[in-house]
Amino acid sequence: MNTNEPDLIERLASAVARHIKPAIPLSIDMWDISTIAEYIKRDPATVRERLACLPDFPRAVRLPSAKGHKGQPLYKATEVISWVEKYKEKH
Repeated sequence: MNTNEPDLIERLASAVARHIKPAIPLSIDMWDISTIAEYIKRDPATVRERLACLPDFPRAVRLPSAKGHKGQPLYKATEVISWVEKYKEKH
């Protein structure tokens, strides 16, 4: 191994580490419509127009914006997962 290789490896590892975002635990994560769509393998428009409006779909959290408007709808990840699990077929 070249004497410069350990230094290069260390610098590369540091650069990669700076670009990796730590995962947010599901227990506290909030999902937007696009994330929910990815999770259930559906188009975001389908989630927004056909699923999020169902009476048993989890309630949205809308954080206020600086202008006092309601923000985009966010959903607790654990509630969405529980909602999906309710529809698992029984054998």
